[in-house]
Amino acid sequence: MSNIDIQVPDIGDFNDVPVIEIFVKVGDVVKAEDPLVSLESDKATMDVPAPRGGTVRSIAVKVGDKVSQGTVIMAFDNGVAAPAAAPAAAAKPSVSAPPSPVNAPTGLAEVRVPDIGDFKDVPVIEVFVKVGDAVKAEDPLVSLESDKATMDVPAPLSGVVQAIQIQVGDKVSEGSVILTLATGDAPAAAVAAPAAAAATPAPAAAAAGSRIDEAAFSLAYAGPAVRKLAREMSVDLGLVKGSGAHGRIVREDVLAFAKGGAPAAAPAAAKAAAAPAGGGAGLDLLPWPKVDFAKFGPVERKELSRIKKISAANLHRNWVVIPHVTTHDEADITELEAFRVQMNKELEKSGVKLSMLPFMMKAAVAALKKFPEFNASLESTNSGDALVLKNYWHIGFAADTPNGLVVPVIRDVDRKTVPDIAKEMGELAKLARDGKLKPDQMQGGTFTISSLGGIGGIYFTPIINAPEVSIMGVCKSYWKQVSSDGKQYQSRLILPLSLSWDHRVIDGAAAARFNVYFASVLADLRRVLF
Repeated sequence: MSNIDIQVPDIGDFNDVPVIEIFVKVGDVVKAEDPLVSLESDKATMDVPAPRGGTVRSIAVKVGDKVSQGTVIMAFDNGVAAPAAAPAAAAKPSVSAPPSPVNAPTGLAEVRVPDIGDFKDVPVIEVFVKVGDAVKAEDPLVSLESDKATMDVPAPLSGVVQAIQIQVGDKVSEGSVILTLATGDAPAAAVAAPAAAAATPAPAAAAAGSRIDEAAFSLAYAGPAVRKLAREMSVDLGLVKGSGAHGRIVREDVLAFAKGGAPAAAPAAAKAAAAPAGGGAGLDLLPWPKVDFAKFGPVERKELSRIKKISAANLHRNWVVIPHVTTHDEADITELEAFRVQMNKELEKSGVKLSMLPFMMKAAVAALKKFPEFNASLESTNSGDALVLKNYWHIGFAADTPNGLVVPVIRDVDRKTVPDIAKEMGELAKLARDGKLKPDQMQGGTFTISSLGGIGGIYFTPIINAPEVSIMGVCKSYWKQVSSDGKQYQSRLILPLSLSWDHRVIDGAAAARFNVYFASVLADLRRVLF
């Protein structure tokens, strides 16, 4: 009696996808289409179904292993429940799923919000599909709008929309389920599954409970097979505490809950939702005063832009959690300004125009290399706080847009020329003004420069852009009479500097040295050669 290898079928362009759950054990008898394992990419959770009936003789993977199309996951006994039409003498012992018109294993795939950076609770502003629609990989499914960008979530694989778990106005984060795709050769059966599941009588232990909260059920962290089981047993996943990795609800959790498990997850979730973002849960703040301003005179109400509403929460968190200190200094940029003007003349035909900001970015890299604790982030670990020192230099710059400030990031500034930086800055600034910045274009910054040079002012206190530990603020340069001996004076072009820093990581002496060195590099860019 021979064994037949069961392989991962076509799962689209995904490779090295982690196994997050195994539904069977050695000796189990399974039917065709029964779920065997569950995989989770950064965009979707998908079950691998049995391509045929049989008895599980061995399992070649474990939770945490990474698999791709063609990876052997287990072996079936060839003598049990084999398809009648199967050839008696197969040329190969390896069998995968039957040919499929779509890029996914036959079954269901949960589509989740992929990595969208550090954004949380991003509103859904448009849903492009409806139940029953057939979609191809990369077709847009929904559109999200954060405080900094509008972004579409594409289909990670092909299939038929079985259910949509969100609607316009809902807020989602990375990992939130947005819809379920019926994939493979039996989309119609998959679409019909929820109705059949809903009609299934519930076991007595579960039936004694209450009705399912559909909103909480759809947001629960569980795979398609576990959701199907929960439907069959009338278990509300919103009340189940997951024991899997990262709080994932697994089959055993549903079975335990159906036997009388307590709804442990709901109070914790409610507490988390009620806690202010950024570690401010311990703050007892007085209620904000409510005033009828109209009784004092005419008023006009103007809604804050979405960017300002979400930015307000981030700025408040950063200001409350990070102990800010700001050190002011000034840089003599007389020679640098003359060089910038000359370079603009030489670059006139290229279409690239240099502002002072690209030069400041190069100066920032030089200073960050000399003082690496400024190019770091504070990270909490089980053994205490640790400082993560970064060996890359990605500089963010505050860009003014009609809806508020955003911070695009120039990556690997140390490897780029000043004209290259200026060109990229112009492109990112335009995307920012048009609301088309992508999440990865605002991620990974190690240091930020906020420039008010085109507007005015002398000094200010920029708020640190967490998880960074420092930020440089610069204002409009001005001419100043200076003297080295108190007798002879000359006019010099001065750039005001305002360095805000996290006092948990940086002390005053280091901040002063950083500012002095930063100013010295701007005064003579030849210092970046050393």
